[in-house]
Amino acid sequence: MSQAFTTQIDAGIAELVLAKPPVNALDSQEWMDLARQVEALGANPDVRVIVIRAEGRGFCAGVDIKELDAHPERIVAVNAGNYAAFKAVHRTPVPVIVAVHGFVLGGGIGITGAADIVVASECATFALPEVDRGAMGGGAHLQRLFPVQKVRYLFFTGDKIGAAEAAQYDFIERVVPKEQLRETALEIAAKIAAKSPAMIRIAKEALNGIEDGNLEDKYRWEQGFTLQAYTSPDSAETRRAFVEKRDAKF
Repeated sequence: MSQAFTTQIDAGIAELVLAKPPVNALDSQEWMDLARQVEALGANPDVRVIVIRAEGRGFCAGVDIKELDAHPERIVAVNAGNYAAFKAVHRTPVPVIVAVHGFVLGGGIGITGAADIVVASECATFALPEVDRGAMGGGAHLQRLFPVQKVRYLFFTGDKIGAAEAAQYDFIERVVPKEQLRETALEIAAKIAAKSPAMIRIAKEALNGIEDGNLEDKYRWEQGFTLQAYTSPDSAETRRAFVEKRDAKF
């Protein structure tokens, strides 16, 4: 198992914890490992519901920008890992609850937007700074959380939005103090785990089938533009500026 996360199963609840200091930014292999782990949990008959949460300062800062700055050719592997991980969360046959705190950025938005239920701490903030990192992607998942014009504002500006304001868009089931986050997520998970596992799995498939459009196809469309963006010198400059902790120059 990857060292970027841990997993335990108790009473039908699988708890997957991101734990890669300092900011839970995963590299290309770790994203693929995450996908395989979520798929394995969904295929496990002992698992009735999955809770994904994190240790540290925030939930997930997305991809490892330093990896891409050093190895830009790995963008294809990063794209593949992101696609597989978000698809696994969305398509795994059991419900997925995410419990987020601190920053929810980039790939963190992908995980959250792919999930079935979102619980957030009062300190949680959501942002998709892809333009500032020279990439594209995640808009499809952000659009499962926010309406179209808000998605475009957040995408174009890279601004963050706090849990209290985000809650007005109704995708957050509960906003709680950070110390109550895990307990709240597990409480919801226990309610689901107590029900017929066969009926819950049928319900998950049925609900996925009635969504507008295909989330994975939309994300694949976006990823094509990531490759296009990577051919621009501006994309390389954004990554170099991030690593060097300075403003990008265009």
